Amino acid sequence: MASLSPDTARKPSVLFVCVHNAGRSQMAAAFLTHLSQGAIEVRSAGSQPADSVNPAAVEAMAEVGIDLSAETPKILTTEAVRESDVVITMGCGDSCPFFPGKRYEDWVLEDPAGQGLEAVRPIRDEIRTRVEDLIASLTPGVR
Repeated sequence: MASLSPDTARKPSVLFVCVHNAGRSQMAAAFLTHLSQGAIEVRSAGSQPADSVNPAAVEAMAEVGIDLSAETPKILTTEAVRESDVVITMGCGDSCPFFPGKRYEDWVLEDPAGQGLEAVRPIRDEIRTRVEDLIASLTPGVR
């Protein structure tokens, strides 16, 4: 069995948090996983997770070649926050635990819940732009 290299053990970790973990945080996690090509550990969670990922988010991501159909919303845990270097909230309010020394960002994005594909596309595109900027800040030289 191959051992982990020191570089693998030190890769940055990002947690995306929104209330339902069904739209914005799922799209952000999928973009970060896809665009960072494994250079960043990715998590997503919700303070009150939905039963399933928003179908319009799944469809919008499929349009750009990313499959969310097998994803499921996950509950936010203190451990997930503790294990992440960067915590990005998207409308979860004060329900996200705070740990000193972590990088926190709040991305103000429209909620795709209950919206159709036409309304979700610009949210998706804004998330992609923000994720690209996040990658550049965490892994200089990886794009």
